[in-house]
Amino acid sequence: MKSLTARQQEVLNIIKAAIEHTGRPPTRAEIAQQLGFRSANAAEDHLQALAKKGALILDASTSRGIRLAAEHLEAAGTLSERFLDNLLQLPLVGRVAAGSPILAQEHVEANYPVDAALFSEKPDYLLKVRGMSMRDIGILDGDLLAVKKTENAWHGQIVVARLNDEVTVKRYFSQGGRIQLLPENPAFKPIPIEDEDHFSIEGLAVGLLRVGQLG
Repeated sequence: MKSLTARQQEVLNIIKAAIEHTGRPPTRAEIAQQLGFRSANAAEDHLQALAKKGALILDASTSRGIRLAAEHLEAAGTLSERFLDNLLQLPLVGRVAAGSPILAQEHVEANYPVDAALFSEKPDYLLKVRGMSMRDIGILDGDLLAVKKTENAWHGQIVVARLNDEVTVKRYFSQGGRIQLLPENPAFKPIPIEDEDHFSIEGLAVGLLRVGQLG
């Protein structure tokens, strides 16, 4: 293979990194964005040059039609295998019916492979967020909250809690033997837990995804 210019090597490194972290090559637009190019055409020019030098093989029929040449393939394949070994298959839970377990089959909308490295702790499921009560800490309606199953929580943690017939995401507040569920949006009021309430912790938030991140 002919020697590469510094820019061509940079493009090749971007392709290898994408395969390492996602298991697939980047699009022309993604390469252009990372390099600060104004259009995908500039990325295409570099890809064509790399193809002529034997560093990769192009398929113009698809936006991800990039294959590494044999001498790069083994290393990239090893990186991709490491990525795949680190994937978690997480159930995505939608609306939870009153009184039934969160992970009941009827609540699971889909199962997604997700990189375990994205989270502070290993999650057990993804919960689709409903409403904007946690808006001010960046948890928005439609987001996917990564949840670790547990029945215990510390003061200040973001929890998935069951209160009577409802499952909710709030900040756990415990003081003087009294518990409140706090929103992160001034349009919503704190929820005090009364003695007669049926209350339990279902899990802790350990990460957050937007739908587009699932690819």
